[in-house]
Amino acid sequence: MEAEDNVEYSSVHRGANFTKVSFVPLTFLIFYGVSGGPFGVEDTVRAAGPFLALVGYLIFPIVWSIPESLITAELSTMFPENGGYVVWVSKSFGPYWGFQLGWVKWMSGVVDNALYPVLFLDYIKSSVPALANGLPRTIAILALVIALTYLNYRGLTIVAWVSTVLAIFTLLPFVIMGFIALPKLEPSRWFVVDLENVQWGLYLNTLFWNLNYWDSVSTMAGEVEDPGKTIPKALFYALPLVVSVYFFPLLFGTGAVPLHRDLWSDGYFSDIAKIIGGVWLRLWVQGSSAVSNMGMFLAEMSGDSYQLLGMAERGMLPDFFAKRSRYGTPLISILFSASGVVLLSCLSFQEIVAAENFMNCFGMILEFLSFVKLRIKYPAASRPYRIPLGTIGSILICLPPTLFLLVVMALCSFKVMIVSFLAILVGLIMQPCLVYCDKKKWLSFSVSSDLVELQTNYHQVVEA
Repeated sequence: MEAEDNVEYSSVHRGANFTKVSFVPLTFLIFYGVSGGPFGVEDTVRAAGPFLALVGYLIFPIVWSIPESLITAELSTMFPENGGYVVWVSKSFGPYWGFQLGWVKWMSGVVDNALYPVLFLDYIKSSVPALANGLPRTIAILALVIALTYLNYRGLTIVAWVSTVLAIFTLLPFVIMGFIALPKLEPSRWFVVDLENVQWGLYLNTLFWNLNYWDSVSTMAGEVEDPGKTIPKALFYALPLVVSVYFFPLLFGTGAVPLHRDLWSDGYFSDIAKIIGGVWLRLWVQGSSAVSNMGMFLAEMSGDSYQLLGMAERGMLPDFFAKRSRYGTPLISILFSASGVVLLSCLSFQEIVAAENFMNCFGMILEFLSFVKLRIKYPAASRPYRIPLGTIGSILICLPPTLFLLVVMALCSFKVMIVSFLAILVGLIMQPCLVYCDKKKWLSFSVSSDLVELQTNYHQVVEA
């Protein structure tokens, strides 16, 4: 179903009877969906030294984060329903490509979520050596996944408010560390740079991972209170919060501690805290890391699960993915996402980051193309938030991040490329298999009657 340019997009969601997420908790849900704290930024120093690390967290938000968040704000208010970017691409290029984007982004999100148990254990293994490897580590990962999956099952509003509380605890030790570090700062340490000894692949991949996923909030747009106003406002406040949380701990950490680049890897901030403030601060940072990883896991799983729900409501996935629990949460989608996390959590930090970045690059290029096409095809369509740019400006705002995506993809290792292409190939094969299952009535597919736009049956469109 095609809408006229001047028709206002509207939908009534199956979760309408449940409490919606408001501005403050949504801001911190975005914070955890993108960042969660400075944990994981250490590799930028190891890869490129202090100067390029600090510059990277100032320049990269301009090149990448601002365009992505602005596009997310506009399209999330144009299509205020669960599924987010899947809906944008379906509207622009048809449901076939919407499905491919959904598969790649879900895989990227699950791979991303597999990082958080790994980071959590890396931060506390110095205090609890038994969790460094073996059976205790496996049991710890399973326990974490089960506990946090249960919180997602209990409701998105609970997850959002828990994220707010966790964020306060996460950020406090770094505020204190900053004040203690002030008299110890040596500004000359910030300007150390060795261009002949830069691992560009690791550097760019770490920047990209730490400042990515602004679009994840779009997959939960149907659960947000007054999304036309709340989503843009939450993105506006979350962006400077995320940049500050990365830049200032790096500033204090590199300025107050002698540089040993080889030590800057995931978990090193706890050692910096001990050097600057003592054992008590180190323990607090380790506890903060644990809390941060809990928040990031909750936010990512929420986004992944509601994306699957949105795809099922559009007939792209079997109906059981759209079934809600008594708390209004998509139970099967949550369990499906949790299973993927458990299977992938055995990978190393660098392998996970590189693989998810490559897959996410493919998806983001489709999103940028969709943004431009929707501006050209539906220039007068209702957009509660609209980037104040015309068609040419819309194209120009997408060029720098698109070029960066191509660079990140080109710098990936051959192994990562092969694994990522195989993951994409699975989606290309899975889609016709689902069409066949629908045709044979082996699985039940349907388009939600609550959705006003794009009600054409997915598999009928694909078969046509």
